[in-house]
Amino acid sequence: MSRKREQFADLPDREGSGSSSEIPLLSVRGGKRLRREGIRNLLIRGTNWIGDVVMTLPAIACIRRTFPDAHIAILVKPWVADVLRLCPDVDEILLYRSPGIHAGLKGKVHLAGELRERHFDAAILLQNAIEAAILTRMAGIPIRAGYNSDARGALLTHAVRRTRDVRQIHQVEYYRAMVHALGCDLVESGVMLRPRAEDQELADRLMAHHFLEKGAFLVGIAPGAAYGPAKMWFPERFAAVADRFASQFNARILLFGSSGDRKAIEDVQRSSSVPLLDLAGQTSLREAIVLISRCGLFVSNDSGLMHVAGALGVPTVAIFGSTNPAATSPMGTKTIVVRGKADCSPCLKKVCPTDFRCMKSIGVEDVYQAARAMMEA
Repeated sequence: MSRKREQFADLPDREGSGSSSEIPLLSVRGGKRLRREGIRNLLIRGTNWIGDVVMTLPAIACIRRTFPDAHIAILVKPWVADVLRLCPDVDEILLYRSPGIHAGLKGKVHLAGELRERHFDAAILLQNAIEAAILTRMAGIPIRAGYNSDARGALLTHAVRRTRDVRQIHQVEYYRAMVHALGCDLVESGVMLRPRAEDQELADRLMAHHFLEKGAFLVGIAPGAAYGPAKMWFPERFAAVADRFASQFNARILLFGSSGDRKAIEDVQRSSSVPLLDLAGQTSLREAIVLISRCGLFVSNDSGLMHVAGALGVPTVAIFGSTNPAATSPMGTKTIVVRGKADCSPCLKKVCPTDFRCMKSIGVEDVYQAARAMMEA
């Protein structure tokens, strides 16, 4: 893909990356790798946020390739479970209900007991926290593998050294490097979320409910960001992009987000001159995912839904200002990053302490031309 404008971030292409030479080679305490025989019932402790879960999908695919006949269950918080329902490499989703019945010490003991009854042969901890190591040890899982982060190395049977180099690479490769060190085969990272037949049927029903014609050119826009306002491009500029696609391509514009994005959504609507379908807070995560899968284009701040769109193979324009695309850009070849230019970027702050200069440097034309480039690729 030609990236002619200066603000198109020049990032390493991770599509098709299957070579161990592309990620750091990490050591495991004692030089031990996971044995391939005897692991028939495997638990993965997943990460806690939508974007983080998506960025672990290639690592999960590596685990599946290495243990093709194992039953793979993944333990995650309820609010990310819908992402994993579209992951073909997972057999079962276990819910970690905290807040809820698994909260507090009593809840953790209860959850450990539930896991103990499942007789898992091994646990691979994608989450970095010590809690995951304590929980799986309490559950009596004999093999516990993961990064030696959060002072948990002594609780793991297979502790992967988390080096300075691996902490500085893209999060997709961060997780792939860990499972590769454990002996897992590397697989290509491409379209990682695959809607099933029932997901397609749900998408058809939602399309009909919202009077979206089959074959219509749908443009999804996600103007919010959970981490904080420093990650958010301006609503009036999102609206201008929406107006151009509506007028020039007869596109139907869908606004995605959570109920917490209500103000950003309303500001986009007020600034737009065309009707916009407001879905923010009106859908479940699964419903949002299947509707995004029907979009011909997705334009977003650095957000969880941005990662979902990329993993679905939807052409995606990702807008980055305060955060670092070298660490968290969306995966796939159908994605492009438009990055703000400022000496202070990336600052990784939730709230901009100055004047949003990185986001101000990104014009409507920059995003529109990036979107056109994705459409023509």
